[in-house]
Amino acid sequence: MDATTAYKVADMSLKDWGRKEITISEYEMPGLMACREKYGPQKPLAGVRITGSLHMTIQTAVLI
Repeated sequence: MDATTAYKVADMSLKDWGRKEITISEYEMPGLMACREKYGPQKPLAGVRITGSLHMTIQTAVLI
């Protein structure tokens, strides 16, 4: 495996920008964040396989 595929994030210098964008997206999706807060600790979907097709965006990071 070469250096470009050894990591899920190819350019770690962008991590601060990415975290900032994810934080903004969380703020812009209050309904999803309320569900995460309410149901997250219970892990009601643990072990369940869910499939879907999404284009990757910063908002997708919050959803996943």
